[in-house]
Amino acid sequence: MSVSAHRGASRPRPSRPRVLVLDGPPGTPRPRLGALLGRAEVAYTDEAGLAAELPRADVLLVWDFLSDAVRDAWPGGGRRPLWTHTASAGVDRLLCPELAASDTVVTNARGVFDQPIAEYVAALVLALAKDLPGTLEAQRRREWRHRESRSVAGTRACVVGTGPIGRAVTTTLGALGVTTALVGRRARAGVHGPEDLDRLLARADWVVCAAPLTEETRGMFGARRFALLQPSAHFLNIGRGQLVDEEALLTALTSRSLAGAALDVFQHEPLPADSPLWTAPGLLVSPHMSGDVAGWRDRLGAQFVDLYEAWADGKPLWNVVDKERGYVPGA
Repeated sequence: MSVSAHRGASRPRPSRPRVLVLDGPPGTPRPRLGALLGRAEVAYTDEAGLAAELPRADVLLVWDFLSDAVRDAWPGGGRRPLWTHTASAGVDRLLCPELAASDTVVTNARGVFDQPIAEYVAALVLALAKDLPGTLEAQRRREWRHRESRSVAGTRACVVGTGPIGRAVTTTLGALGVTTALVGRRARAGVHGPEDLDRLLARADWVVCAAPLTEETRGMFGARRFALLQPSAHFLNIGRGQLVDEEALLTALTSRSLAGAALDVFQHEPLPADSPLWTAPGLLVSPHMSGDVAGWRDRLGAQFVDLYEAWADGKPLWNVVDKERGYVPGA
């Protein structure tokens, strides 16, 4: 992709661009965009009003990154924004064929969530190895139940996904003494290709799914791959729920062919109250919160302001998504 495409140079940009923000649900704090005062006209819309507002926008900020509204509204008539930014690392809820084929530049929030998610993964690994869920349950029952736990140092992890999140997970687990293999879409220095994935899964104590959701990765963890894992292994998903066949995972946990798992993302969110995953043996459920540390929304807003200033000055943007691949190249 050329630099001019990165700049969204397909049509002239107005002296005072209109920035349209897709608001979150009621009660969601809005981004702090005071730095754009005088440089842009900032407008807000909810999901219902997005289709009508899109033709008037020069820039779209998808603040509600859990919404499918952009994918639904984009195919309509009228012009479309020169540049769209999503406050999320993933763009699967944003992209549709019409957006992918357009000259609109798409950027994401790559870099904001890396270390918080890596810390969350490390916390899960330690909690599962030391059976903290069992300790808390025994305390709730006032039951004194001595048992042995597992050492983390010296174990093996297979991290699937070579973006900044996957790399941060690899570094953080390495600090705990975990030997980590990183798997991406192609082999290169320090990275295994997909041809090595099954072999690495069969040796892993910890499998961490941090891959982007694309047509190639959708459902990549199903019955066949769970059957490759050791009975003592644990599976963790902090990528996207659609990467995992949840029925196959439930079967593996129920049959005890897998020691345990932790899911922070699900095929349907919020996870329905009647989902069997809530009570699956050995499964830790968390509500898509692995990257959400204090101040994360401020960091997302500041990142957008930095990108806007570069865009308004005609400078190349960073975090530009390859709309055919569905992620930032090199990630």
